[in-house]
Amino acid sequence: MAKIKIAIACQGGGSQTAFTAGALKALCDPQVSDEFEIVSISGSSGGAVCATLVWYALEKGETPAWGRLMDFWQANTAQDLLEDAFNSFVVRSLRMVHRGWLPTLQLSPSSPLLQNMMSLATIGHRKVFRDFRALLESQIDFEEIASWGPRKKRPILMLGASNVSTGKLTKFISFDHPIRVEHILASCAVPNIFPAVIIDGYAYWDGLLSDNPPLQELVRPASVGAENLPEEVWLIKINPTTCEKVPELADDIVDRRNQLEGNISLFQQLRHLEMINDMLLQNAFRSDYLTQFHIKAPIRIPRSFPTDPQQEYHIPCIEMPEDLQNTLDFASKLDRSSSNIGNLIAEGERSVGRFLQERAATVTGQAALGNGARR
Repeated sequence: MAKIKIAIACQGGGSQTAFTAGALKALCDPQVSDEFEIVSISGSSGGAVCATLVWYALEKGETPAWGRLMDFWQANTAQDLLEDAFNSFVVRSLRMVHRGWLPTLQLSPSSPLLQNMMSLATIGHRKVFRDFRALLESQIDFEEIASWGPRKKRPILMLGASNVSTGKLTKFISFDHPIRVEHILASCAVPNIFPAVIIDGYAYWDGLLSDNPPLQELVRPASVGAENLPEEVWLIKINPTTCEKVPELADDIVDRRNQLEGNISLFQQLRHLEMINDMLLQNAFRSDYLTQFHIKAPIRIPRSFPTDPQQEYHIPCIEMPEDLQNTLDFASKLDRSSSNIGNLIAEGERSVGRFLQERAATVTGQAALGNGARR
């Protein structure tokens, strides 16, 4: 039986993206890959990092495909007393600032003063712990990727970023050009933490301000190739959709604002796909017109494993349980402690297990309904 083609979209969220790493680890399990084939994978910010590491391993045919991903997060985790102390200082200081207990020191990430302060504060740390670029290059051979040229075969990698110079949303896609370390750095360049990344004369910031994560392009033949279109799109979602109460404390306001910023572009993309899906379901297009775009059937996503065309739309995603979301704050997105990272990775793996069980039950129920209707 032919495998089901899936695209995976990975939302960004700093250290909380360790949840994405756990989810991708589970999705790369041989039992999953026996039934599903990853035809494309996208991500922004921390999601871009996770997506690239898995894509690179798949391109090289490595087993397990999640090995580099786990090595990255192990290297990114504080590993001794000195690194633990620095991590604890950063996280606690950020929480105290957001709660109004410490004054805010506004310094540009490009400031020589801030860069010197960070250099002094990280003396004795491993280079891969204090230098994000060095960490990426320790896991990925970008010269090797450059030698490949554009990759037309699956899986296709797509990274989101924001062009500061032009104000346009940007996608770096392996289908069009080789992925560079600067593309990942650009997708992760949170404006108040990292300086803008210059690529070919243009400045770029975090993909959080762009598509978080890129979604619509995953179902466009021009972006991924007609032969690489997915039958389903699975979203690994970091930012919670709802909150129980209106934030009043400064740190809660910062956290919720960051969550909303991360979800806005996602919901806009989903609404657009919903509209196109509805039009396809209602035969709004001529078949010869659709053929020009290599579209043969409605997209299964964003309607999760659809049964009734009138069913209310919802986001089909692998998402953190609500009780875990409620324990995380904005500062936890910078927390590189072994307890935080390890817990998030483990929960990502468990969440994929629940997701696949729910999917299997839904598909089985659909088949039963279909057989009943035919009888």
